[in-house]
Amino acid sequence: MKSILVTGGAGYIGAHACKALAAAGFEPVVFDDLSNGHRDAVRYGPLVTGDVRDSAALSTCMKRHGVQGVIHFAGLIEVGRSIQEPATFWDVNLNGVASVLAAMRANGVRRIVFSSTAAVYGQAGAALLDERAATSPINPYGDSKLAAERLIAAHARAHGVEGVALRYFNASGADPEGELGEAHQPESHLIPLALEAALGFGPPLKVFGLDFPTRDGACVRDFIHVADLARAHVEALTVPAGEAGFLAMNLGLGRGLSVLEVIAAVERTTGRPVPWEAAPRRAGDPPVLVADPGLARLRLDWTPRFTEIDDIVETALAWRLHPCFGPAAAHAHVA
Repeated sequence: MKSILVTGGAGYIGAHACKALAAAGFEPVVFDDLSNGHRDAVRYGPLVTGDVRDSAALSTCMKRHGVQGVIHFAGLIEVGRSIQEPATFWDVNLNGVASVLAAMRANGVRRIVFSSTAAVYGQAGAALLDERAATSPINPYGDSKLAAERLIAAHARAHGVEGVALRYFNASGADPEGELGEAHQPESHLIPLALEAALGFGPPLKVFGLDFPTRDGACVRDFIHVADLARAHVEALTVPAGEAGFLAMNLGLGRGLSVLEVIAAVERTTGRPVPWEAAPRRAGDPPVLVADPGLARLRLDWTPRFTEIDDIVETALAWRLHPCFGPAAAHAHVA
């Protein structure tokens, strides 16, 4: 069984990727400081606690477990916080990658799959974004992720590392089998916040901006199910990276939904209204981000299985109603 190091594997997407790795015959070795992840989500392989910027600890972990590849999720993701704390985001998101790459070189590990983001594209003028679109981030989060991609590409040229960056759009939903779900503290993602508002677990949902140049004034995003993202990461471990040794691909459905349209899907799924209130735009939020996922479908032989927003919301709702989750329960079994 090949061991794959999964940094940030106790987090939302990382834990789902670990489940997909285990199903494909790999042993996921999770390296996580548990600042945003959950110990109970690590159930498919061993957990090593540590800071991703600690290259020596990473190297020891790789050697001890015979790691043959890396999927790198560990990092900070909140756009708004990145504007308030840019130095922190650059430190964790870029120095974390540098640390992983140094440990890989020390242990002869060649393949890294990097958790990147649509935020590298910035304002995104095109209706559908493919990988040839200009990369011009408008917030430190996207900036730090793009810099990390470039660092991996530079290591590919200089040291023979093979890197695949998966630029995914809005991760959403929960494990269809109910083992894992989304529970950030604090929660910042649209679907879980809308569900909590509808179920009476949380305050009214804030809709940030109703004056965007979109069909209903709300910003538009491409929502991709977390289980589909997880499968793509497993496939990316073996996809040829090309002569340059580095390949970037978008992961999304190729269809955009506005925040108001997602609210309507939550209302259909729960059978309850979603209390919401308008709020000013957040700094760093582009009006539209929708993927052209054609390259990933071709190179990874990958097709999303969850293609309807109601089905995505349904899995998130099932998780929200899990008896071990909810406002009164401890966050057991969460990711």
